[in-house]
Amino acid sequence: MAKYKKKRARELKHDRFRDTTMLLADRLAERAAGRGRQILYGLAAIVIIAAAAYGIVRWRHKHAEEAQQAMGRAITINDAEISSSPAPGSHDPVFSTPQERSERAIQEFEKVAAKYGEPYRSEARYFIVTNKLVTDRATAETELQSMSQGSSEIAILARFALAQTKESDGNLDEAARLYSEVAKAGSGTVTPDIANLRLASVYDKQGKKDEAAGLLFSIVVASRKAKDKDGKPVPESAASRAAAQQLLKIDPTRHAQLPPPPSPMNL
Repeated sequence: MAKYKKKRARELKHDRFRDTTMLLADRLAERAAGRGRQILYGLAAIVIIAAAAYGIVRWRHKHAEEAQQAMGRAITINDAEISSSPAPGSHDPVFSTPQERSERAIQEFEKVAAKYGEPYRSEARYFIVTNKLVTDRATAETELQSMSQGSSEIAILARFALAQTKESDGNLDEAARLYSEVAKAGSGTVTPDIANLRLASVYDKQGKKDEAAGLLFSIVVASRKAKDKDGKPVPESAASRAAAQQLLKIDPTRHAQLPPPPSPMNL
């Protein structure tokens, strides 16, 4: 009985605490309902806006992840192996002809372009056009010409692809002009060294050996003498190594004048 009374006393004490708390809350609400009603409305609006903003951010994050996954699947197909006899047990896509691969890649990139916004739509359109160089070359060249206008990264990529197309068609003057424009753009995607490497190749095909050698020599020298912010040598770029090999074929004497590559011990 004594235990029951103690328990009951605790319950009553708890009830009084609850009643006191609720009464205080009611009084505060009554006071707010008078002169502080606008504050409550303002707080409610802030909560609603914050919740909406959070929902939008979550949706955008999820949407971006979906877009990146879709682009990844399309690029996997774009870069898939061409083989008449796929390796047993391989789960990677394999196609029997470049035509078949390009047609399938175009389908996947079209899905991305139709469903997602920028930058995925423009990137997908670029891949669609470059695959059309295999399936419909004339249309692809026209579309690349249109995409190459401007200074965006996609425009520079399109200009570089168009230059490669002109080079393969034997239109070397036009290819040289386009490669030169890409080199001057200073893009981080198609770097000046990459564009100048192709430009040197065009000069070589045109019989302009001195121009080609001079361009290649400049690429290698700049790379091998480059320093980081602390004044230390940086590793030689892939474009520089390719330029050195090309220079050796074109002008061995000029190649012999190159400074040595940075020592691994100094990197």
